[in-house]
Amino acid sequence: MKIDRYIKFWNGKQMPIIGLGTWQASDEEISVAVDAALEAGYRHIDTAYVYENEAAIGKALKKWFDSGRIKREELFIVTKLPMTGFQPEKVEKYLNKSLAALQLSYVDLYLIHFPCGLVDKEGNLFPVDEAGNLLIDPTTDHVALWKAMEAQVDAGKAHSIGLSNFNARQIERVVKAARIPPANLQVELHVYFQQRELVDFCKALDITVCAYAPIGSPGLSQFMDKIGGDKSSLPSLSPLSDPVVKEIAQKHKKTTAQILLQHIMLRGIAVIPKSANPERIKQNIEVFDFTLDEEDVKRLDSLDKGNKARLFSGDMLKGISKHPEYPYKDAY
Repeated sequence: MKIDRYIKFWNGKQMPIIGLGTWQASDEEISVAVDAALEAGYRHIDTAYVYENEAAIGKALKKWFDSGRIKREELFIVTKLPMTGFQPEKVEKYLNKSLAALQLSYVDLYLIHFPCGLVDKEGNLFPVDEAGNLLIDPTTDHVALWKAMEAQVDAGKAHSIGLSNFNARQIERVVKAARIPPANLQVELHVYFQQRELVDFCKALDITVCAYAPIGSPGLSQFMDKIGGDKSSLPSLSPLSDPVVKEIAQKHKKTTAQILLQHIMLRGIAVIPKSANPERIKQNIEVFDFTLDEEDVKRLDSLDKGNKARLFSGDMLKGISKHPEYPYKDAY
């Protein structure tokens, strides 16, 4: 079994199969992480408007461009439309803000971050009422929103467009109405939550998949503290310390993270592990010099726990599950 270094979109564009995840990375961490990633050979960087670190990424990239060590066309940059930008007329405004912060004229992939729209209160990414519940916008219209996303491709501001955290029913609705089909779906996916039905569904529609939290999001508990979320709602899971994963890592003389990443990549799914540690960033891309054998894959496949292993759910954002487009009520 050989791992392809790229996954190919329906439109011929290619996305490096491994990228740097930047969720929860501060400006100081971004500067170090982007340098370490580009030095180590990463050419795919994933961010989002709500991560509030696009400007720091832009600054780090500009330094590399100015030095002549890398060209814009060698990189694959992904960002996402925030939930407060879900009125069609606001898509361009939010993409322009992202492009200005990133100091770029286009992104390689622009995703709708989550299927549920929020009330747009300038400067407030997650507006809440007095009880701390999110101010949801129940009028979210995915078809109208998608047409505004397509307009960004027409304008040359996004080379490809896609979805994140959408379920099969929502994806199908977009695909049926699309003039420019989604190129990619980004979802939580790891050894305990392998999302096989959703991946097969996307494959049949020629939509590629990118896995966030591919090593189980060890920083999630820290994030829950930050937003005052209910940590008790999180499943107590640590793929990095799973005995089977550890045993396979010892056998190949690799880290448990490298085993978890390759297991996903062998399925033709992109991965975006987040790290701010230069040594781990370097290790995470060193996954092309060994191959899991059939027995390893079988053992890792058997660790799938299905939906009960979902780490990112409505419990994280108070009141979001009341939104008519909340995606996790469906089986996949």
